[in-house]
Amino acid sequence: MKIALAQLNYHIGNFEANREQIIQCIETSKTQGADLVVFSELAVCGYYPNDLLERREFIDKCIDSVNRIAAHCHGIAALVGAPSINHSPNGKLLFNSAYFLKDGIIESIHSKTLLPTYDVFDEYRHFEPNRDFNLIELNGLKLAVTICEDLWYNQPVFSAFGRENLYSLCPVAEYCKQQPDLIINLSASPFSYNQAKLRKDILLDNAKKYRVPIIYVNQVGAQTELIFDGGSLFVDNRGKIVREMSYFSPDFAIIDTEDKREAQNVQAESGMIAKIYDALVLGIRDYFSKTGFRSATLGLSGGIDSAVTLALAEKALGAENIHVLLMPSKFSSDHSVDDAVKLADNLGVKYDILKIHPIVDAFDQTLEPLFVGRVNDLAEENIQARIRGTLLMGLSNKFGHILLNTSNKSESAVGYGTLYGDMNGGLSVLGDVYKSDVFELARYINREAEVIPLNTILKPPSAELRPDQKDSDSLPDYEILDKILFDYIELAKSPAEIIASGFDEATVRKTILLVNRNEYKRFQTPPILRVSSKAFGFGRKMPLVAKYAM
Repeated sequence: MKIALAQLNYHIGNFEANREQIIQCIETSKTQGADLVVFSELAVCGYYPNDLLERREFIDKCIDSVNRIAAHCHGIAALVGAPSINHSPNGKLLFNSAYFLKDGIIESIHSKTLLPTYDVFDEYRHFEPNRDFNLIELNGLKLAVTICEDLWYNQPVFSAFGRENLYSLCPVAEYCKQQPDLIINLSASPFSYNQAKLRKDILLDNAKKYRVPIIYVNQVGAQTELIFDGGSLFVDNRGKIVREMSYFSPDFAIIDTEDKREAQNVQAESGMIAKIYDALVLGIRDYFSKTGFRSATLGLSGGIDSAVTLALAEKALGAENIHVLLMPSKFSSDHSVDDAVKLADNLGVKYDILKIHPIVDAFDQTLEPLFVGRVNDLAEENIQARIRGTLLMGLSNKFGHILLNTSNKSESAVGYGTLYGDMNGGLSVLGDVYKSDVFELARYINREAEVIPLNTILKPPSAELRPDQKDSDSLPDYEILDKILFDYIELAKSPAEIIASGFDEATVRKTILLVNRNEYKRFQTPPILRVSSKAFGFGRKMPLVAKYAM
């Protein structure tokens, strides 16, 4: 049987655009002789629509779209992801479903059994789990349809259950009792640089364990924080890849289930930093295109974070759609301004220089009666950051630019940022990228030519808010800090476990105290492009007033 795999970029709630590209793929699949075309999870409405699922008119539009798509399924069948209504008086009102469309109608509906509730996922809030395991018969083959369920690859889940026990929870085992010829998995599996390989391994392991080939169709594109990387697969019953589709871009392929050749069109494995780069560019581009905004601004300081953010934005949006501000103070070094100008010129980005020291002086004079007798400290430093934030927001409001936040994950984790200052923005580009990896991104950007000035990469990081300030004055070296943060945030290790692995106890306890104390700051940050398994934001919900055990 010939099956088309449609790896598409959907837009939440944009029923017309989603439907149009689905129908176009169905028609293309017909002309190329496919018997079945497979789309991804919740393709009709986009993943994840959150509480839009509680609105009846939203569900009505989903079902109307499915019926309109079904009308094009003559001479071909399709599997399309969309919500369906639970007609039982018990349980939630909806299922997360795959609609099997054939002969112009909805032939059958197959729903998701395992509803994720970890990290960014909260499907059990809206959906009822499936309890029926019915196969599809098409062209003499028995097909089992799953929805992302054999991709429960979250690390804490593995830690709690173990891989073998986890398999026993999956509906794949239930379906395999009926000896299907093929498993088809509709997925909405977001990118995570530290779990991408694990996701693929689980698919290969499942195919090998149950001796059944698997078709996995993922979507591509970004929905605010979530970035879907595609990488759809056809895996044979030995657990070998037959076909692998592209990453970070839409793709379309037709596979023949009788094809026994191994490793056709397998994608070349790219490194972690290259994947993060592609994910962030896609995240920026889709955030702007799907919100209707076209232009961006940011504060270009001459430092590594703003430099990398600008290079990513230029790749995603084009230089003509970016206008940046250089806002030196009396503490800014000449080379910082020179580096920022050189970068803007290298990229062809419009920039203006606004010196902020007259504004800072005005603030100081206004506050002098209240601050008399007190030494300059963090208050005066934060005023500089907030002045810059205000100027950037003024530019944003006047010209309709989205302000890109440039804070990295290391700084956000320990509270090394100013609320309503350098934490301003409509989108956080590097908020899920540790400082060490920001430097690696800069080197990757410079892989063919010097885009980011070498001095920006080599000089010690500094906020330049006081004379001779360096990040290392108040923080451990980033090489050490980032490893502690990764263990605590991504791997959820306790302070005792991190100390036992060889880190200095005082450094660990200070770092974790900073992380815990600064939750209130992160609560007010803009949406963060998620590239790891545990980003700040929706995926890490912490109380603001908790007393943490140390």
